Amino acid sequence: MTLRFTLPFRTAWGQRLVVCGSLPSLGQWNLDQALSLHYQPEYGIWSQEIDLPEDQAGTVDYKYILLDDQDGGKHWEWGPNRSVAYAPGQYERIVLEDFWRAPAEPENELHTAAFTRALMRRPAAAPAPATPSAAPVGSSVVRFQLSAPRVDSDHQICVLGSDPALGAWDATKALVLSDADYPTWVAEVALAHPEQTAQYKYGIWEPREQKILYLEAGDDRFIYPLGGQQPLLRVKADDRFAYPTGPWRGAGVALPVFALRSRNGLGVGEFPDLKLLVDWAVATGLKLVQVLPINDTVATHTWVDSYPYAAISVFALHPQYLSLDAIAPLQDSAARQEIEQLREEFNAKDFVDYEPVMNAKWKFVKLLYQQEKAKFLADPEFQAFRAEQASWLAPYAAFSALRDRFGTADFSQWPEEFRTPAQVAELTREDGPGFDEFGVHFFTQFHLDKQLREAVNYARQHGVVVKGDLPIGIYRHSVDAWTQPELYHMHQQAGAPPDDFSVTGQNWRFPTYNWERMAEDGYAWWKQRMGTLARYFDALRIDHILGFFRIWEIPGHSVEGLLGHFSPALPLHQHEIEQRIGWFDYGRLVEPYIRWHMLQRIFHGQAQPVFDEFMEDADWHGAIRLKDFVRTQRQIERVFEEKIAQDPSNVDHYRWLRTGLYKLVNEVLFVPDDQQPDFYHPRITLPLSQSFQELDEHTRGRLQDLYVDFFYRRHEEFWRQQGLVKLPPVRYATDMLICGEDLGMVPASVPGVMKALGILGLNIQRMPSDPATEFGHPGTAPYLSVVSPGSHDMSTVRGWWEEDREQTQRFFENTLGHYGEQAPQYCEPWVAREITVQHLYSPAMWAIFPLQDLLAMDGQLRRQDPFAEQINVPANPTHFWKYRLHLNLEDLCSAQGFNEEVGQLVATSGRAKTY
Repeated sequence: MTLRFTLPFRTAWGQRLVVCGSLPSLGQWNLDQALSLHYQPEYGIWSQEIDLPEDQAGTVDYKYILLDDQDGGKHWEWGPNRSVAYAPGQYERIVLEDFWRAPAEPENELHTAAFTRALMRRPAAAPAPATPSAAPVGSSVVRFQLSAPRVDSDHQICVLGSDPALGAWDATKALVLSDADYPTWVAEVALAHPEQTAQYKYGIWEPREQKILYLEAGDDRFIYPLGGQQPLLRVKADDRFAYPTGPWRGAGVALPVFALRSRNGLGVGEFPDLKLLVDWAVATGLKLVQVLPINDTVATHTWVDSYPYAAISVFALHPQYLSLDAIAPLQDSAARQEIEQLREEFNAKDFVDYEPVMNAKWKFVKLLYQQEKAKFLADPEFQAFRAEQASWLAPYAAFSALRDRFGTADFSQWPEEFRTPAQVAELTREDGPGFDEFGVHFFTQFHLDKQLREAVNYARQHGVVVKGDLPIGIYRHSVDAWTQPELYHMHQQAGAPPDDFSVTGQNWRFPTYNWERMAEDGYAWWKQRMGTLARYFDALRIDHILGFFRIWEIPGHSVEGLLGHFSPALPLHQHEIEQRIGWFDYGRLVEPYIRWHMLQRIFHGQAQPVFDEFMEDADWHGAIRLKDFVRTQRQIERVFEEKIAQDPSNVDHYRWLRTGLYKLVNEVLFVPDDQQPDFYHPRITLPLSQSFQELDEHTRGRLQDLYVDFFYRRHEEFWRQQGLVKLPPVRYATDMLICGEDLGMVPASVPGVMKALGILGLNIQRMPSDPATEFGHPGTAPYLSVVSPGSHDMSTVRGWWEEDREQTQRFFENTLGHYGEQAPQYCEPWVAREITVQHLYSPAMWAIFPLQDLLAMDGQLRRQDPFAEQINVPANPTHFWKYRLHLNLEDLCSAQGFNEEVGQLVATSGRAKTY
């Protein structure tokens, strides 16, 4: 039996194609020993044959690779491995008529779980169509094989053509393909006239009415006659379906789980509440529900834990989302009465009162655990969950119990014997004397997992994608740092450089990643993390995806973000700086530049007392330096924490003084590299510093050129390579649809890498990627992107509208098109509607709206105070994450007029249909 590979491909000079696969003749996945294909220029086809054993069945797995001798490139085709099965005596020849699966094609993302498991899910146990699957012995068979995920759940793919076996162009006799291997559609048929050229097209088949809804666009496809041995199997692994209706587009809604409000909730959103949000999405034609991170953040048992991006485990779910009612009824009548009273009290509040809610949840979780313990531990479903998730579940249970036993999540403060996870197995034994201390966390995680998966399956069954959120960092006092500290640089801090949200940058205080160590095991930690997220989500937002190219790394002695630098980076040696600007003086360039007139401007009448307490004259004329006990921001922070503790009545004054001293510490022009002596990074926003302004004009010009070159040219190829190394293992660890939050100071190489990997970018109207543009326009967004009027880190559209009247007027005229008109004082419902419509008509694959911005279109439903709608204030490091929807989801689902309006807008924009 012979197996022939054929692939149409027009190569350039120096390029050639090979096929690599599971057989020895295909190199057994060793690319150096792959099978070379021969080029037939008259047909533009690459081909080659191999022999298969005639006396045994088997399967050949393979892929095509484009080799480029000019640049040494080895370009594997996109997608999973191809596969063809064969049996002895069935055929004398198998001809594979393949098409090159190009990477970086927008249609590739339709093969992700968002489409295959939710939007275009296939009905369970669908009967196979009554079409020929074999042919008479000795005849030739054509196997039509088309990969097409974009098919409505109620529809099928068919093929219609000129041969009688393909209906002879009679649409009622089309050959219907099977979706048993969806998203690949397959049917086999013996052509009535294999000696003749046949023409055909694929179509969308409506099985209920037995008719073709759409035939694909473009020219007919052809089946050319083949001579040679018979019987013959021709596998027509065709190129993608050519939709006549343009690319698929959808719309979604974004709301954190904690912000969900339902009548059955206990003061905070719970996983079962997602079903109500899905019901509302279905009623309005929305196809996606996006949430914020849902991992456990319980480190202090205070409101500080409300911050969802500081998880104590990147695998465990947050107990606040647990529905107690969904576990079992409380048998204690007093407890039942108490929980109902608390439900009424908490649900009457217009915000999430985090600490009382969590205290109540812990109390009743522990009661339920004791009540259900025997049944729970004997449950085969729990035992399977425990075994499957053992790698993170047992350490998490041990960490959580030890956190509570010792009163801190900072494991460096625990007794010596517990500072490493060596005792995890012993501590979490079911027959151990203190098992309940740990068992309650097994109990909680098991039911959280069960409730979330049930909600997500509900969404999938209703054709709605649930999109999760992956924080870029890990919390310093977390299970992850406790169990695998070698994966992180614990002495460093991750953050973000200054932007519109925070002029001094953001310091998240997370350790940075040790990428070199992670690479040693093929990024196993990242793959496990992604696999756990894929258990719950079909789409994922990667927070601060720029961190895979370079992260803003801040030294441990800094509180603010200005004294950080990008890592990895190519710092400047002292000699290079001297060459570029003409001189190098450590004291002037690297030490804080402080002068008396600066103290007067910052501290006004307090300048002399501030100088006396915290500063001293330097060794040269006019220079001032901070005393040794306040040389760093972290030292200053500790000093003022003590002052505030001793004199809380003057807290505002102390904070004002502290901020002024922070400013002085930031007055440097270069930041030393922590890895290499005599290497330096220019301080971010260097031209805005007082130190820069007081240089001579000649030096300022040279330093400005150095600064621009360093941040905007020097690193482009270096960072591109970083992204190409780190992102693929994360991107391809699962089949989730991946979206990257790529806002802020974006290297020019980032969009190209994201496109090559099929990662959708984010387009926020108020944060355009082009720094020369004040407002982005959704109409210019690329297809592989998400457009949105805002995010959880921003004020809502209504709140933003009132922040800057001049900016709002420019937006009203130039972006919404109301030239010469006066913008309304407030964001009226009709204005919010125009902004929504503008986003819906974008060419982007997704338009996703914060629910607050959709409700802004209805004067009756929206919240009265627009400033109470903002979820996070990034400039405030002590922000309390307490936003809660002011409407019960049950009431939102019954708001028929509003829902019909949203549904009509979505439908009219073309975002509610499959084709």
